[in-house]
Amino acid sequence: MAVSKEEKTRIMTEYARHEGDTGSPEVQIAVLTADINELNEHSRVHKKDFHSMRGLMKKIGHRRNLLAYLRNKDITRYRELIQRLGLRR
Repeated sequence: MAVSKEEKTRIMTEYARHEGDTGSPEVQIAVLTADINELNEHSRVHKKDFHSMRGLMKKIGHRRNLLAYLRNKDITRYRELIQRLGLRR
């Protein structure tokens, strides 16, 4: 159910700000978005899996906090990331 290691590595290299970057808000938000999308598909199939739903809600809250941090820190990076990920339609 979680994102595979190869997929996570691909996301990290795509959104990294410099070589070996794994902790910047952009990378963390991108990985969380991939997890959230996968859990969303899981919850569509397994409607009564409330344990996974709780994990989904925790990930959404974590991503929301990281997005708020990035918005307060650097609004241009925030807008660019939102555009790239297709959030806030």
